[in-house]
Amino acid sequence: MEITTAPDATAQLAPIWRDVLTAAHDALRSVIAGVEPGQWQLATPCAEWNVAQVAEHAAADQRAFAAALGVGAGPAYDPFSPPGDIADGPVSLVAVALAETATAWSTVADDTETVPTPLPFGPLPTPIAAVLCALDAAVHAWDIAVATGQTSPLTDDLAAPILTAARGRIEPLRDWGAYGAIVEGRDGTSTDQLLRYLGRRPGH
Repeated sequence: MEITTAPDATAQLAPIWRDVLTAAHDALRSVIAGVEPGQWQLATPCAEWNVAQVAEHAAADQRAFAAALGVGAGPAYDPFSPPGDIADGPVSLVAVALAETATAWSTVADDTETVPTPLPFGPLPTPIAAVLCALDAAVHAWDIAVATGQTSPLTDDLAAPILTAARGRIEPLRDWGAYGAIVEGRDGTSTDQLLRYLGRRPGH
């Protein structure tokens, strides 16, 4: 699968990035609420992490984006080494992180051209940065849904703009180990394309 960066991605995402971010946050919040008490230790598509650890990682990444925007102190642990035993539990942890991140993005004016990010790219065009923040919430919502037998909240309407932001920008993160290799396959839906691009198998 050949991945190229959409040259007009910023313009495409400018009118919708707030809606995409809200939908991704809602997806993560909904899936976390649907985890049964005995499911937190289940394995996930993130091979080294159970459900609790994926939730902790997702919360930490959202707090990292918030801190980059000047809200909050950022995660209290390494997002890539989630402990799996946060005292207040994943539900509370994710709720606090999403509220903090939503507050942070609400401080960004529509005409702000670029914003700082916690990503190795540094500052990015605002619509791209926001939708990459959404990507993190949405794909981990999918991971948790798959692990716990829930209906996936990652719809084509949500996946399509995320894929637009992701194309060509994930490679430094993939090289760093944050994502697996692209999974080859037929183009399929926007959701299938996004999952394969992020190293996941749509039918998992």
